[in-house]
Amino acid sequence: MRAIRDALGMTGAQLGTRIGVRPQTVEAIEKSEAAGTIQLDTLRRAAEALDCTLVYALVPNSSLEAVIEARARKIATRELQRVAHTMRLEAQGTGDSDFESRVQAYIRDRLSERGLWNET
Repeated sequence: MRAIRDALGMTGAQLGTRIGVRPQTVEAIEKSEAAGTIQLDTLRRAAEALDCTLVYALVPNSSLEAVIEARARKIATRELQRVAHTMRLEAQGTGDSDFESRVQAYIRDRLSERGLWNET
């Protein structure tokens, strides 16, 4: 906010007048923006006063499909490893050769997208 205000040659007092706040409040707003504690409504009002458009977005780090697949795989692997451990203790262990197919079957048969986020 401050960088844009300075680039426009606008003083804090002038921005305060445009927003409808005192110059001291503009300084507090600029500090809160820099600290990441500004309220979105305040930032929107400042953006309008600076003739800017506020863009607020959540951008996934990977595709949503990949996030769902990774989460499902994590749950399936954890559950199947628990079962495998118990079976090994009872001398009924299964080989690791078909582990991937068991993971896929577990995901397909037991997990729904809504159930993926019930626990951490």
